[in-house]
Amino acid sequence: MKTFLVMAVLFVSATAHGQAALKLPEASPAATVAQTIGLTDVTVVYHRPAVAGRAVWGKLVPYGEPWRAGANENTTITFSSDVKVGGKPLKAGTYGLHMLPTAKDWTVMFSTMALAWGSFSYDQKEDALRITVTPKPTTTSEERLSYRFDDPSDTKATLVLSWEKLAVPIAIEVETSKIAMASIRQQLRGPAGFTWQGFSQAATYAFRNGPIEEAVKLVDRSIAINPTYQNLSLRASIVEKQGNAKAAAELRARAQAMASENDLNQTGYRLMSEKKVDEAIKMFQTIAERFPESWNAQDSLGEALAIKGDKAGAIAAYTKASALAKDPVQKKRIDATIVRLKAP
Repeated sequence: MKTFLVMAVLFVSATAHGQAALKLPEASPAATVAQTIGLTDVTVVYHRPAVAGRAVWGKLVPYGEPWRAGANENTTITFSSDVKVGGKPLKAGTYGLHMLPTAKDWTVMFSTMALAWGSFSYDQKEDALRITVTPKPTTTSEERLSYRFDDPSDTKATLVLSWEKLAVPIAIEVETSKIAMASIRQQLRGPAGFTWQGFSQAATYAFRNGPIEEAVKLVDRSIAINPTYQNLSLRASIVEKQGNAKAAAELRARAQAMASENDLNQTGYRLMSEKKVDEAIKMFQTIAERFPESWNAQDSLGEALAIKGDKAGAIAAYTKASALAKDPVQKKRIDATIVRLKAP
């Protein structure tokens, strides 16, 4: 009995000092929202207060005073690489996100102190960045505060705080090509740097997004490991862009000589996706001539001719494909296509 009383006293004492606090549902539940922009991860961790019938702007959230942009602990935002926010540079890292609301424009603050409780100890001297944004009224009311990312792309997205009948947009931009090229250089120092595929993929990205001089070096490294249809074709495209049409034609001829049917077929569909239908038709015609027993070559040619609007040519190609096809499922699909093309 004496032992029990001692334990009870110790328990009451520990509880009074907060050492045995129970975890219960929070009035403002925790939430996380994240978005990848290119290769950059942006993550917001926050708590979601409710309107609960209260007047929010200028009342619950006073004008002219720093606000934690959420509830409970600091709202935090993390960038995995350097970004621009509101057009201004901000280094990679985790920041306490605070806002200074007014009846018109707001100031958004990114504080190097990300571990505080609310904005009670907020100090402007700890700001890494301040920007000005203009909130927008909304037609519907948001009961609980939320964050979302609008219109994400490879290079930008808009982080939006939405609560009650107000939306606060924060523009985020990323130099994705610069970050990607830095990542590629690092990756090529690992296993990818021992394969022609790794250098070919790197060269393709550099050709489309980076300095063409680096694309040349990368594709030449790929060819040195193993000349293939893919890297020789890429080298041809680079040479053509540099203005040497003769060298480009020679490289393409060399590439096609070693290409598989699938290699050429993929090129044809890439040309179609780029709206280069005439070039795609020529490619599919080349495949059909080189692989005369291939139903797939005629099938692809028929598809390209149909897109071009050459109904008679498409029907002829599909008819050859049907005659060559051995798979009953493919034959049935091709025959149905012919019927549709012949319909008035």
